Amino acid sequence: MHIRGDHAELVVGGRLDVRNAADARSVLHTAVDSGEGDLVLDLAELDSWDATGLGVIMGAHRRAGRCGRRLVLRDVPPQMQRLLVATRLHRILAIEGGGLAEGGTLAKP
Repeated sequence: MHIRGDHAELVVGGRLDVRNAADARSVLHTAVDSGEGDLVLDLAELDSWDATGLGVIMGAHRRAGRCGRRLVLRDVPPQMQRLLVATRLHRILAIEGGGLAEGGTLAKP
């Protein structure tokens, strides 16, 4: 897994899973805490995530909300979009690009 970027936009690639969840959580929390406005997570390079990785994303979403920010997922790969729909998290998370068919909360660019 790799995460690169700053407090406004991060690119997440590789696998986001139990093996690297603590590192990912730390990077995301630092980005949320040190910025203002939307924090965009570009997931185009993400190969997969497991339940723990999805939990890291949800934790960052909650933390962003407490800080008056919004976490926006950009370019979520189709396999992961299906998981968001199956878990109904597409109704909670702001998602940009990729066009979730079931009426997710689509973020405005």
